[in-house]
Amino acid sequence: TPEYINRVRSKYSGKLICGLCADAVEEEIEKMSNSDVVVAKRREEAVKVHMGACARFNKLGRSYPLLYQAEAVKEMLKKRSKKIVRDTKSSEKGGLSRSSSCMPALAKELKDRALVN
Repeated sequence: TPEYINRVRSKYSGKLICGLCADAVEEEIEKMSNSDVVVAKRREEAVKVHMGACARFNKLGRSYPLLYQAEAVKEMLKKRSKKIVRDTKSSEKGGLSRSSSCMPALAKELKDRALVN
């Protein structure tokens, strides 16, 4: 209804966004709760952050889903590694080693896609 559209647009900086995006924006606002940004500006900034994430997904994720997934895993591991405090005993025990790279498989898939297109 026009009333619903107006309500959503007024809440999200003039943008008409779906419920899933609205939840993502609310999560971004929660992340910013400790920032110095004024409350009114937090929602606007959260919408910008989410729209940037959507744009990155649409640019890379739809064209090259394996690369997007690999990038997402990399980011997840980066965040996790910052939180883990390693003690000296764990570093002495050694760690997991990689037996092979996934890059040849990704390159093959990209090459196959190029041949199809």
